[in-house]
Amino acid sequence: MCLRGGFNLHKFTSNEKDVIQEIPVPDRAEDVTNLDFDRELLPIERALGVQWCIESDTFKFVVSLKDRPCTRRGILSTVSSIFDPLGFVAPVLLEGKAILQELCRQNLDWDDPVPEEIQKRWLKWKSEIEELKNVEISRCYKPNDFGHVVKTELHHFSDASFKGYGQCSYLRMVNQENQIRCSFVIGKARVTPLKSVTVPRLELNAAVVSVRVSEQLRRELDIDITDEIFWTDSRVVRGYIANDVKRFHVFVANRVQEIQEKSSVTQWKYVDTKSNPADEA
Repeated sequence: MCLRGGFNLHKFTSNEKDVIQEIPVPDRAEDVTNLDFDRELLPIERALGVQWCIESDTFKFVVSLKDRPCTRRGILSTVSSIFDPLGFVAPVLLEGKAILQELCRQNLDWDDPVPEEIQKRWLKWKSEIEELKNVEISRCYKPNDFGHVVKTELHHFSDASFKGYGQCSYLRMVNQENQIRCSFVIGKARVTPLKSVTVPRLELNAAVVSVRVSEQLRRELDIDITDEIFWTDSRVVRGYIANDVKRFHVFVANRVQEIQEKSSVTQWKYVDTKSNPADEA
């Protein structure tokens, strides 16, 4: 269809050298056009702001922050420059967003000087963000040598505090030898609203994000999901979801209704806070 419209798809690459060699040279990505496949390693490509190390088939982060003024405008520009569509480093970016929110709370103008206390937080976060270069995420959910998968589950975790709330999802696969492989799929982290909200309500917000992500993953993943589990460390949220008798306030009622429509009560399980990966956010 693209070709009929005059759009020739090109710049193809692959983590398999045999595949690249089958691609016509004019249609290959620039870095692999003249590659010596017997001697040279496959290069690093950039995909949606994330570094794809083709040789190891992993995603990496190479963050080079430009020198921006320490103002609300400069901080927003820096935080927005780190594009993370799947939420690999969502807990890290949450601190940057929290600093921005604090500036909004203090009604600072775009180019006003930042208070010294916030400036220290900002400089500390900027120095730590460079450690992301040590993060590697495998691109494939299923390793080549894992064998035949007999069961595939989606596990969604959610958590919240006064500072923010987060969600993360994992794919859990079991092969015919009963070996288990867990792979990170997606994560989200958000700052809490400026208006004060109780922690149980924030936990409920995080649970709503979980069911929305679940809906998205079922639509997008070309995988037969055997089972799906939602985990929360809030007994209050589980009580909300299981309750079909009591009438709640509008805030709670709307969110409980959405959760009940997109999941069943039996899918919701309790996990201890220390074992909850969403607690990282």
